[in-house]
Amino acid sequence: MKIIITGTTGMVGEGIMLECLKLSQITEVLSVSRKPIGIKHPKLREYIVSDFLALKENDTKLKGYDACFFCAGVSSVGISEEEYKRISYETTLHFAKCLNPNSQMSFIYVSGGGTDSSEKGRMAWARIKGKTENDLMKLPFKQAFGYRIGFIVATKEQTKVKKYYRYISWLLPFIKLVMPNIVSTMQQVALSMIYASKHGYMQSVIYVKDIKTMAEKEIS
Repeated sequence: MKIIITGTTGMVGEGIMLECLKLSQITEVLSVSRKPIGIKHPKLREYIVSDFLALKENDTKLKGYDACFFCAGVSSVGISEEEYKRISYETTLHFAKCLNPNSQMSFIYVSGGGTDSSEKGRMAWARIKGKTENDLMKLPFKQAFGYRIGFIVATKEQTKVKKYYRYISWLLPFIKLVMPNIVSTMQQVALSMIYASKHGYMQSVIYVKDIKTMAEKEIS
């Protein structure tokens, strides 16, 4: 498979990219980001795009890929609802349309737990992510997925790990014990994305339990 990954300068995107580069199933990774990621690998290509909204539809550099793992995102803390919508909804949908959605390509959008599919809840970020999921699923991809990830265990090579992770990582054994369905590893997420892209899945909204199920199927 040849895949596109966005958000590789962030924790989730970097982790997924590093795991995908290890896997024989992946022959090429195109990192699309606003700045260089500082990593060299025979399978890795980079496309630096300062503003995703400036991309044109049918961009030739985005053609020929089997799937897109859209891991780019921003926290809603400290920004207006309008700005959050521009970044989280408008940018994501525009990028997806620039891929020339078709029945040979899968699109995976990393949203998050608490995303509101009804688009009617009180939390603006949850409504916006829900609308993003819903509208991506209307595009003519092979299948589009909303990945409602929980707590992801970083892979050891990562450098872009969020500060909070360092403070609460010691709680992981306890969290896994009492809430096993909110924790997955970067490897499990990457494997599940590959499985979903190749084979599809019975639902388009993906939770941690689904991630674990697909990861097991991909390595079996």
